[in-house]
Amino acid sequence: MGNSSYALITGASQGIGKAIATELASRGYNVVLVARTELLLEELASELREKYKVHALVCPADLADPASPQKIKEFCETKQLPVSILVNNAGYAVFGLFESTPLQAQLDMIQVNNHTMISLCHAFIPILKQQQKAYIMNIASTSAFQAVPAMGLYAASKSLVILFSRALQMELEKTNVHVCCVIPGPTDTGFITRANLGSSIKEMAAKFEWPPAKVAKIAVKKMFAGAVEVIPGLMNQVSYIFLKVAPKRIGERIAAGIYMKEAGKR
Repeated sequence: MGNSSYALITGASQGIGKAIATELASRGYNVVLVARTELLLEELASELREKYKVHALVCPADLADPASPQKIKEFCETKQLPVSILVNNAGYAVFGLFESTPLQAQLDMIQVNNHTMISLCHAFIPILKQQQKAYIMNIASTSAFQAVPAMGLYAASKSLVILFSRALQMELEKTNVHVCCVIPGPTDTGFITRANLGSSIKEMAAKFEWPPAKVAKIAVKKMFAGAVEVIPGLMNQVSYIFLKVAPKRIGERIAAGIYMKEAGKR
């Protein structure tokens, strides 16, 4: 094994996180896999060890727990792992009208999507700076391009990921740590099912979904090439440009027509 560096990936048990862990392992990186489901992590770790001959460690953690970032940091420090890549992939959506959706469910989402991501960046930057070259990859979403009624806090949380990542990259520009924000569109991860978005949205998204492995390959390649933002897929890039130049109300109306209709059925 030619690479002694470790990549730490949150939300690594499935979807984009699993695909990124696999992509990095295929490039010789050892991995620290973080998620709630220990069994799925162990299965992936075993697969990566066998296929790519890398070290693969499992760190089960509930990222909705405010204590989880410190727990993850202590796990790496105790084992003296030279982490050179931090991938903040874990995240999910809560669907429904703001006033009729339990507040705690929405706050738990913000905890995972934002607080834990921010805390892990803060905790690991000193560790990353000890390496020859290091990277932070934060995963956002094309939902961040406009306000999304019935998923307002999710879209806002992903907008924070983009703006925070860009600012952090500028702060770290003259250091050995590079920050890259990946902004995927619909991806075949089970996201829609877990968010309970409904069959009509699921059917529509299925027409545009990318496989996680394809997103991961582009994300990792672009990160190593020095990209600050990565939007996989021409359709997503066109959508970004359109929403940049069009009046905000147009994008919001389009989103409302999709999501408010489904939310109104409940």
